[in-house]
Amino acid sequence: MTDQTTDAPVGRTHKPPKAEFYTYFGIIFVAAVPVAALSWALASVKAGRFQKKGPIKRAWSQARIITPMIFSA
Repeated sequence: MTDQTTDAPVGRTHKPPKAEFYTYFGIIFVAAVPVAALSWALASVKAGRFQKKGPIKRAWSQARIITPMIFSA
């Protein structure tokens, strides 16, 4: 019988992000805030009401999409 308790699982493990990742994320987030605010304002004017996703949430989403692309390249 094989002892299964001492074997490490085979596969990829998730590594926590490093300081470099957070630095790039912060830079991209700060750069995305004005663009997200402008697009949010234009979409709100066009729709005649405020959009559900505010400018900070839009910028956060863009930073979450773009930053991993930089590190995967």
